[in-house]
Amino acid sequence: MTQNRARTVFLLAHTGRPAAIRSAELVVKGLLREGIGVRVLEYEAADLPLPQEVELVSEATPQCLEGCELLIVLGGDGTLLRGAEFARASGVPMLGVNLGSVGFLAEAERDDLDKVVDRVVTRAYEVEERMTVDVVVHRNGDIVHTDWALNEAAVQKAGAEKLLEVVLEIDGRPVTGFGCDGIVLSTPTGSTAYAFSAGGPVVWPEVEALLMVPISAHALFAKPLVTSPDSVLAVEVLPHIPPGVLWCDGRRTVELPAGARVEVRRGAVPVRLARLHHASFTDRLVAKFALPVSGWRGARQ
Repeated sequence: MTQNRARTVFLLAHTGRPAAIRSAELVVKGLLREGIGVRVLEYEAADLPLPQEVELVSEATPQCLEGCELLIVLGGDGTLLRGAEFARASGVPMLGVNLGSVGFLAEAERDDLDKVVDRVVTRAYEVEERMTVDVVVHRNGDIVHTDWALNEAAVQKAGAEKLLEVVLEIDGRPVTGFGCDGIVLSTPTGSTAYAFSAGGPVVWPEVEALLMVPISAHALFAKPLVTSPDSVLAVEVLPHIPPGVLWCDGRRTVELPAGARVEVRRGAVPVRLARLHHASFTDRLVAKFALPVSGWRGARQ
């Protein structure tokens, strides 16, 4: 047995998925066998067949990751974004294992669990930082809500019957206004999420930029915009329309009253991701979207 008793890993799993339960059991047993401690939320442990050596914590707070070197997350995109909340608040790198359909935030698939354990044991991983956005909602000059996002902040209409009337602003200057279903304000990481579904460009994660992507806009000029990472993007909801809603990473929401102003800027705190592979983002893109590349011969040597 490898003597790594001072090391601890936090495990977060979507316990509603049978695949996550089986995967968690394999990962926990593999880490404990190598002398690495495992910490789990108490209410999740009730659904997982875990050995007694696993440390349980009762409250889901950033402090529950204190002393952990990694946060391993098992699940789909929603669980990975939940894990990102823990990772950002604690500063602990997140290693995602995809048990869902796409999982761009994940570094491994369910068939790679043995490799995941081996890489954690030998510390054969690297850590990269992903840009986030900070979100501030103003009303009548007052700040009424603050939030953040790893993928995107989405300003959307609250109901199906009427359009959201907005004016877009970049760096303190108006760009255009129109009626739409919403606006996605995205990071490069989020360019393959909601922004992609809305028709935005795919942006390589090492590119530092902000995206503004309209959703079903009724306008002649409603193209996706890519700005400097130091820009401040704003969406003003016109005062004569019904309230809208703000979604951050599809997990946290708040009502936007008529006349609200949403400002998005580069986040002060990044999310740290643990990486096992040196494969290019191009290869990841092709694999995740099953893009057709047959017939490619590459550059002549």
